[in-house]
Amino acid sequence: MSIKTVKDFSSFAGKRALVRCDFNVPLKEGSISDDTRIKAALSTIEYLKERGARIVLVSHLGRPEGKKNPKYSLKPVANRLSELLGQDVKMFSDCIGSEIVNSTLQMKDGDV
Repeated sequence: MSIKTVKDFSSFAGKRALVRCDFNVPLKEGSISDDTRIKAALSTIEYLKERGARIVLVSHLGRPEGKKNPKYSLKPVANRLSELLGQDVKMFSDCIGSEIVNSTLQMKDGDV
């Protein structure tokens, strides 16, 4: 039995796609010093966008050890991803809860 990938599906219209990304990029004074890992995810994100997915990206930055720390915010990653995709990328302050569920249910095809 082979493991399916996103490329095994031709349409994601109206569906949410949860994508685990490695956006653990190096930062210098709050700015990304190397965006290679972000660029590596672009082909998958674009593929899903072209097929109408509502894309939910999950990642981490650094090792916050279970505590919120602004030093490890993914905001610089979201901003860079927005630049590379040429569209807004919505970011949330948490990864669980009703705010996340409700927001992802309201996404439009191609939203990230």
